[in-house]
Amino acid sequence: MKHTAVRTRRAVPCATPHSHTGPDAAVRGPGWERRESRTWARANRVAIRLTTRVQEGLQEAARRPDRGDISTTTVIIWVAAVTGAVLIAGTIALVISKYNGQLSGL
Repeated sequence: MKHTAVRTRRAVPCATPHSHTGPDAAVRGPGWERRESRTWARANRVAIRLTTRVQEGLQEAARRPDRGDISTTTVIIWVAAVTGAVLIAGTIALVISKYNGQLSGL
């Protein structure tokens, strides 16, 4: 059912004599089939490109299984470095906040 645009809105049944003319056929406008086919073609190209890229990545991983893995030692070193930097920055902030009144006269 669709509503007409008259003063009192009354429901009237949609007259669709053929199955190929749906309720949104007037909205689609001329040339919608061509635009729709271009959209599907673009989506297919993107899907093929992504599938190809994933397959190439899987083949590369099978060929070189140790490519770019981070060792445990590297992770430990990075965690220690970041922790040390945070501790140093926190200590500096603590000292500055504690002696802020005495440092203002310098």
